[in-house]
Amino acid sequence: MESWNLADFERAAEDGTAAFYLYTPLCGTCQVASRMLGVTEQLLPDLSIGKADLNYHEEIAVKYGVESVPCLLIAREGEPVEKVYAFRSVPYLYEKLG
Repeated sequence: MESWNLADFERAAEDGTAAFYLYTPLCGTCQVASRMLGVTEQLLPDLSIGKADLNYHEEIAVKYGVESVPCLLIAREGEPVEKVYAFRSVPYLYEKLG
Protein backbone atom coordinates (compact mmCIF):
# COMPACT_ATOMS: atom_id res chain seq x y z
CA MET A 1 0.00 0.00 0.00
CA GLU A 2 1.56 3.26 -1.05
CA SER A 3 1.39 6.56 0.82
CA TRP A 4 -1.03 9.06 -0.66
CA ASN A 5 -1.98 12.67 -0.10
CA LEU A 6 -5.41 14.20 -0.69
CA ALA A 7 -4.78 14.82 -4.40
CA ASP A 8 -3.65 11.21 -4.93
CA PHE A 9 -6.90 9.89 -3.40
CA GLU A 10 -9.09 12.20 -5.43
CA ARG A 11 -7.24 11.28 -8.63
CA ALA A 12 -7.55 7.54 -7.92
CA ALA A 13 -11.26 7.91 -7.11
CA GLU A 14 -11.94 9.41 -10.55
CA ASP A 15 -11.01 6.11 -12.20
CA GLY A 16 -13.53 3.94 -10.35
CA THR A 17 -13.37 2.56 -6.82
CA ALA A 18 -10.61 3.74 -4.51
CA ALA A 19 -9.94 3.24 -0.81
CA PHE A 20 -7.96 5.57 1.43
CA TYR A 21 -6.74 4.17 4.76
CA LEU A 22 -6.24 6.83 7.41
CA TYR A 23 -4.30 6.00 10.56
CA THR A 24 -1.87 7.22 13.20
CA PRO A 25 1.24 5.17 13.99
CA LEU A 26 0.73 4.98 17.78
CA CYS A 27 -2.84 3.68 17.49
CA GLY A 28 -2.96 -0.03 18.43
CA THR A 29 -6.26 -0.60 16.63
CA CYS A 30 -4.74 0.96 13.52
CA GLN A 31 -1.93 -1.59 13.57
CA VAL A 32 -4.45 -4.46 13.56
CA ALA A 33 -6.51 -2.74 10.86
CA SER A 34 -3.35 -2.32 8.74
CA ARG A 35 -2.71 -6.04 8.78
CA MET A 36 -6.32 -6.86 7.82
CA LEU A 37 -6.25 -4.29 5.04
CA GLY A 38 -2.93 -5.68 3.78
CA VAL A 39 -4.50 -9.12 3.35
CA THR A 40 -7.55 -7.59 1.68
CA GLU A 41 -5.29 -5.67 -0.68
CA GLN A 42 -3.67 -8.94 -1.78
CA LEU A 43 -7.12 -10.39 -2.51
CA LEU A 44 -8.14 -7.34 -4.59
CA PRO A 45 -5.01 -6.48 -6.61
CA ASP A 46 -6.88 -4.20 -9.06
CA LEU A 47 -8.23 -1.93 -6.32
CA SER A 48 -6.60 1.50 -5.95
CA ILE A 49 -5.72 1.80 -2.29
CA GLY A 50 -3.47 4.19 -0.41
CA LYS A 51 -2.73 5.26 3.13
CA ALA A 52 -1.96 8.43 5.04
CA ASP A 53 -0.83 9.24 8.55
CA LEU A 54 -3.38 11.81 9.76
CA ASN A 55 -0.74 13.43 11.95
CA TYR A 56 0.68 14.89 8.72
CA HIS A 57 -2.50 15.25 6.64
CA GLU A 58 -5.02 17.06 8.81
CA GLU A 59 -6.67 18.55 5.70
CA ILE A 60 -8.04 15.10 4.83
CA ALA A 61 -9.76 14.78 8.20
CA VAL A 62 -11.26 18.25 7.86
CA LYS A 63 -12.46 17.81 4.27
CA TYR A 64 -14.08 14.40 4.81
CA GLY A 65 -15.18 14.77 8.43
CA VAL A 66 -13.05 11.92 9.76
CA GLU A 67 -14.06 11.35 13.37
CA SER A 68 -11.47 8.78 14.50
CA VAL A 69 -8.80 6.38 13.33
CA PRO A 70 -8.55 3.90 11.84
CA CYS A 71 -10.78 5.12 9.02
CA LEU A 72 -11.23 3.74 5.54
CA LEU A 73 -12.65 6.22 3.05
CA ILE A 74 -14.24 4.50 0.09
CA ALA A 75 -14.96 6.43 -3.11
CA ARG A 76 -16.71 5.31 -6.25
CA GLU A 77 -16.80 7.26 -9.51
CA GLY A 78 -15.14 10.30 -7.98
CA GLU A 79 -17.42 10.63 -4.97
CA PRO A 80 -16.78 9.48 -1.40
CA VAL A 81 -19.52 7.01 -0.52
CA GLU A 82 -18.59 5.54 2.83
CA LYS A 83 -16.37 5.85 5.89
CA VAL A 84 -15.57 2.60 7.67
CA TYR A 85 -14.34 2.86 11.27
CA ALA A 86 -14.89 -0.73 12.46
CA PHE A 87 -12.78 -2.97 10.24
CA ARG A 88 -14.21 -6.15 11.85
CA SER A 89 -12.54 -8.82 9.65
CA VAL A 90 -10.88 -9.50 6.31
CA PRO A 91 -14.11 -10.96 4.82
CA TYR A 92 -15.97 -7.81 5.92
CA LEU A 93 -13.41 -5.55 4.22
CA TYR A 94 -13.38 -7.75 1.13
CA GLU A 95 -17.17 -7.40 0.86
CA LYS A 96 -17.00 -3.60 1.32
CA LEU A 97 -14.28 -3.14 -1.28
CA GLY A 98 -14.98 -5.94 -3.76
